[in-house]
Amino acid sequence: MSKIVESAPAYAEFIEKKAQSDLYSGFDPLWMPSFLFDFQVALLDWAIRKGKAAIFADCGLGKTPMQLVWAENVVRKTNGRVLILTPLAVSHQTITEAEKFGIECHRSHTGELQPGINLTNYERLHYFNPEDFVGVVADESSILKSFDGKRRGEVTEFMRKMPYRLLATATAAPNDYIELGTSSEALGQLGHMDMLSRFFKNDQGNAIKTQVFRQANRSFARLDEGAKWRFKGHAETAFWQWVSSWARALRRPSDLGFDDGKFLLPPLVEREHMVEAERLAPEMLFALPAVGLKEQREERRRTIEERCERVAELVSNTGEPALVWCHLNVEGDRLSGLIPDAKQISGQDSDERKEELFLAFAKGQLRVLVTKPKIGAWGLNFQHCAHVTFFPSHSFEQYYQGVRRCWRFGQTRPVVVDVVTTEGEHQVLLNLQRKAVAADKMFSSLVKEMDRAVSIDRGTRFTVLEEVPPWLS
Repeated sequence: MSKIVESAPAYAEFIEKKAQSDLYSGFDPLWMPSFLFDFQVALLDWAIRKGKAAIFADCGLGKTPMQLVWAENVVRKTNGRVLILTPLAVSHQTITEAEKFGIECHRSHTGELQPGINLTNYERLHYFNPEDFVGVVADESSILKSFDGKRRGEVTEFMRKMPYRLLATATAAPNDYIELGTSSEALGQLGHMDMLSRFFKNDQGNAIKTQVFRQANRSFARLDEGAKWRFKGHAETAFWQWVSSWARALRRPSDLGFDDGKFLLPPLVEREHMVEAERLAPEMLFALPAVGLKEQREERRRTIEERCERVAELVSNTGEPALVWCHLNVEGDRLSGLIPDAKQISGQDSDERKEELFLAFAKGQLRVLVTKPKIGAWGLNFQHCAHVTFFPSHSFEQYYQGVRRCWRFGQTRPVVVDVVTTEGEHQVLLNLQRKAVAADKMFSSLVKEMDRAVSIDRGTRFTVLEEVPPWLS
């Protein structure tokens, strides 16, 4: 207890310093177009003045026009170039949005540069030199932690000396709070390990091992989960205050005090379909919940036929668009074979082929699209589709993003999500539900502290002059 009491002032001093130092390293906005909603104007005003910031806004709240306006302001201020990084196929949507809003934006895949705003996919970043840019936007920035250590490090290094940086994503680390370190590091705030040591405690003393794994490009997120990191006794509120010093979050406009209006979503209908395994696990007399990843993976492979047949029953001959998510290559192959009018996007397809099929589905030219979340769950807009199928996995973010391709602001119909699973995967579903609760708690905490930060914002510019008391005149 004495250690907690002694260290509390140090945390208070740290938070106070972060809340005041470099509060506004950006500039006064030069252009706020009329097509922006009021809550978007508020977010952009803060992000442009901040200079290096993160906007965690839910799907469909207009991150694309916001990041385009942010980039245009930086271009007008500096007369330099800004690079927007997007997931695969999202660059085409961004260019379309830019044309709609009258913002000049140039798409580049091999490093050729144009004045102003340039745009490319994360996979092509190695063609570009950071010295050619004054600003960078990382669209769907939560995808950074899905890359291997080398790719993630490449993006972070590219941004390291950039004077203006913007991260935009819908899901800010829903699996574990500590994954916010990825965003913090990219913005030049605390690094991942520095953040852990300041705010979190590791009961197993695995901090050094975590750093070794990370330097070796291993999955540090998986190791962190096993290492049982938890908030220090006095650090949770301080943590959210610190995050609020460089990030703003909202699930709906009312989180910022604005009217939700047209941003209210239609119902989401989640249905669970339990299929029976035709073959039991070796040496088993009846089905039991799979224990551990090894048994869960064995169960998944042993029930591919049953699960794929159920999905085919759900989406075939409906005449309606359907987005079918899978996790294994053999699942994708079987699904595209069972569903007559389905096309699959697989990892072996070229970037051009992937983009062609994504756009065909978005335009309604393809009825059923089969692919993996890690290929197409980020950034794409499929509001024309109101039917999603999913095989459960431990990644809540993949599930969330996969569903939100369709269930997003702009969707006018109830969205049906069919989760097809087996008796043995019951623990996987429970884990997804646990992570959903953790994600909601994270967003609620961030919004709460964000509101406090806004209400006591030290960057407020007062317009009323002070009055000197007569006895001091």
